[in-house]
Amino acid sequence: MLKKILFFVITLLVTGCTSKGSWNFKTDYFEIEVNDKGYITSMQNTTVSPCREFAIEDKPSPVLSLYNSGEKEYYYPFHAAFNSQTNILTVDYPNGSVAEIAMEPKGKYIKMTLLDLSPRNGVDDVQWGRYNTNITNLFGDIIGVARDTSATVNYAIGVLALDDNTIGGSSDVEGDAGPTQYVVHSPDPKLYPLPDNLHEGQEIPLGGDGISDVAFFAYKEPYYRFVAANTAMVDEQGRVFIQYHSRNRTLPREVCYSLLPNKINNEPNHIEVEPIPGVDFIGSSVALWGSPDDIALMDVIQNIVLSEGLPYPTVNGKWVKDPTAFVPDVICYGNQYDSIISYADRLGFKAISAYDLGFVRPDRNVGGYIDGKDFSKKPFTCAGGNMSHKEFTDKAKEKNILVGRANITNALAPGTKDASPVPSDSLCYQQKRVLKNNLSATDTIIIVDDPKYLEEIASWEGHCKNLNMVKIGKELIHYLGVSDTEPYRLLNVTRGYWNTEASSHSTNDTIYKLQVTLNYGYDGVIPNMALQDEIAEVYAEIASVNGIRYYDFDGFEFFWNSGHGYYSTKRFLRKMFEHAKELGVDYIRFTGAGFNEGSWHYQSINNAGGGKNLYDTELRVWGSTTSQGKDARDQCFANFFPISFGSNFPIVETSTVETYEHVEAMSVGWGVTYALKLSQKDVESCPQKEAIFKAIRTWEDARRADAFPKEIKKMLTNPSYDWRLEEGVEKDTWVLYRMIDGEKAQSYPLKKASK
Repeated sequence: MLKKILFFVITLLVTGCTSKGSWNFKTDYFEIEVNDKGYITSMQNTTVSPCREFAIEDKPSPVLSLYNSGEKEYYYPFHAAFNSQTNILTVDYPNGSVAEIAMEPKGKYIKMTLLDLSPRNGVDDVQWGRYNTNITNLFGDIIGVARDTSATVNYAIGVLALDDNTIGGSSDVEGDAGPTQYVVHSPDPKLYPLPDNLHEGQEIPLGGDGISDVAFFAYKEPYYRFVAANTAMVDEQGRVFIQYHSRNRTLPREVCYSLLPNKINNEPNHIEVEPIPGVDFIGSSVALWGSPDDIALMDVIQNIVLSEGLPYPTVNGKWVKDPTAFVPDVICYGNQYDSIISYADRLGFKAISAYDLGFVRPDRNVGGYIDGKDFSKKPFTCAGGNMSHKEFTDKAKEKNILVGRANITNALAPGTKDASPVPSDSLCYQQKRVLKNNLSATDTIIIVDDPKYLEEIASWEGHCKNLNMVKIGKELIHYLGVSDTEPYRLLNVTRGYWNTEASSHSTNDTIYKLQVTLNYGYDGVIPNMALQDEIAEVYAEIASVNGIRYYDFDGFEFFWNSGHGYYSTKRFLRKMFEHAKELGVDYIRFTGAGFNEGSWHYQSINNAGGGKNLYDTELRVWGSTTSQGKDARDQCFANFFPISFGSNFPIVETSTVETYEHVEAMSVGWGVTYALKLSQKDVESCPQKEAIFKAIRTWEDARRADAFPKEIKKMLTNPSYDWRLEEGVEKDTWVLYRMIDGEKAQSYPLKKASK
């Protein structure tokens, strides 16, 4: 017996490995305990005494779960051992797999990395968590954070992915992009009690007919929480849990995917997902963190981003997530550009969106030369002579102002190099079949080997019949339907679609049912991953050649049509930004049609939508016509992302300075950006133009100086208050006045914050 004890002690001293008890991992603000079954059993705020516990006693959190997509089955840990010398946690699973996980406290976070999993025994996906907390206030569905913003608790727990193939959400989400819907959750049950017909965690479809995106936003009550991911969600008691996952993308698979799976006109489609060589879950890594909520973004998340080399775009020397870097943009209508740069400069704005020039569609035929290699196209209308993009951006650069265009992400439009009249062989497809008869250039009887899923209208989004097509060789063929009996043939066939050449095809040729976008001006086919990489580089080249430094990416969801979800988004943006840097472009400001876990790091703003759907200055409410304003505000705030009023508040003949004092007060208070709609004709018709420009500039200068203390910002969020901000006598000072009935009632001196 003594020999056995001595052997155990010697083994422990040599290997540092223990398989019984528990192990603690601590950061500056946070401590977790992992037990010998591989579960986190304690998560504590160590900045208070006694330490506050956030773990749920009867709901421990697996450090890592395994998933078998074929069987749709999770495997949870049952035994763990930790080597204190190597900091490796070894975890056993009931399917026979053994995981090796590096556990590394890093000061402000705990880094966890999957080093090995063997044997795999059917596992094709691994999930970090889910990590269950007892926090019931706010949840960040996009980046995975549980937040209690109350003065009593003031604490947040979150996770960040540290590699591109680790993405937000659970392993069992089809297509690797979480469903967009509402989830019932009250951030404060006393203030907002749930009605009897609702319960915490209940999923509710979006509003409308599934086509109009404005109609999606249909619930104004605060307990209807709009979500576009499930990186963090709530359980049946309103408690927040967090989860990330990583997939073996080298394997072929099929998904039945829709971003809006519960909406009419958006029924799921079956997609054969393209295998991606070399992209596996080994090396998947996350940062688990906890800290006081009010310092989480700038102290902890920023530290993780910098320490781990994650994307860190800056503007004017500041991280784009820094609230003091928030600044509105100009968005143009009317296509008259003589004074637009001057307007932006006087307002203190740093970017102009030439939205009225329509969409820039990626086309490898022209590369970056969207105005021609001699810049002969002059789309910017000016009385003194029209300008090319390069001419206009060069002029704006003199004032340190960025210029941008709206784009349709990866959609390859008809008439572009890879779509038509000669379609690329690198297009994404939903299904692959075999032609069973010879075809002349005029035949419309097309017989296929297997009709399965061919009756589906292409794309999950909108199911636009005009985009339902197959590709055989270099020909696109439109069809609608497939026969019910053998021989199975495509119905309602149109040959030579999109001006491709109708040609002969032979038995056993491959038929590709293409993955597409939707219509309404977004018409296009989707590239496969290799071609999408090249499209990303085209956007970098457009920026370099034309001086463009601002993109408004519409159709963000098209990145997910490949079935690779947020990984596809991350890969595209990394390719674009890396190639842009190679070309000397150090920053591209971009907004999009929403934001997601794949874009959070890269994306500066989220100026999607606008008008009274986002904020109504007359009624002073977040969305009077729909709930979009409330929904976007709550989602952005919970995810440490700039809130937006969208494209809004045009300066017209009847505009008054009081309106813009209110807009700026709410913007500073909430941490909001917006795109100020400007038309040269309308601006010049406004008698109060000069006063409006001065008021906005004063507010923006003070915001940039971080002159508004936390308690002032809180007052500014009250929409019933009227404010006026004036420059102080001394440099970098201001006086904020609370206005009542047009008179100055209270004053608050402000000054530039010390660094």
